[in-house]
Amino acid sequence: MSLTNPFGDVTITDPQAMRALAHPVRLAALTALQRNGPMTATQLSAHVGATPSVTSWHLRHLATFGLVTDADPGEVPADRRQRYWKAVARGFTVDSSASEESQTARRALATQLEQTARQQTDRWWAETEPELDHPWRRLSGVANTGVRLTADELERLQHDMDELLAVYTRRADEDTPADARRVRILRSYLPEAR
Repeated sequence: MSLTNPFGDVTITDPQAMRALAHPVRLAALTALQRNGPMTATQLSAHVGATPSVTSWHLRHLATFGLVTDADPGEVPADRRQRYWKAVARGFTVDSSASEESQTARRALATQLEQTARQQTDRWWAETEPELDHPWRRLSGVANTGVRLTADELERLQHDMDELLAVYTRRADEDTPADARRVRILRSYLPEAR
């Protein structure tokens, strides 16, 4: 794994790490840590729909792949009787090899990510969108565009999108405007069959 992409996300290359993250509780735990910062297994259990002991087991499993780690003492309350966990990066990308094992693991993780994204989107339309004021509602929603590209052009497009988003994902908290809010951007690049 590395932190070399423009977002400062961790890049997952290990098929075992991909399979580990393809579990809904582990994916939910990592997502909650990325969004909320350091938490205990007990605090996370409400976010992931599992007991604290089950959540703790899944966190230890994620730690074996370097996706989560113990929080630094300065990041958590002084009472260290509880174990606080944190995500190693604010996001992740997957870079798989051509091996069958890697491709199978990548598909399993992609399937879980798509299911999670669908649930997030459904919840957003039901709970958040109706409460948005007009400027936010006007700017939100979905788009579906098909373009004809070569593999090199698609790679360049992905790079350009990453560079554009990196300006915002890497912005320091103190540089973020007070009226900013978290915006979920879901991207899929799906080359069609010939």
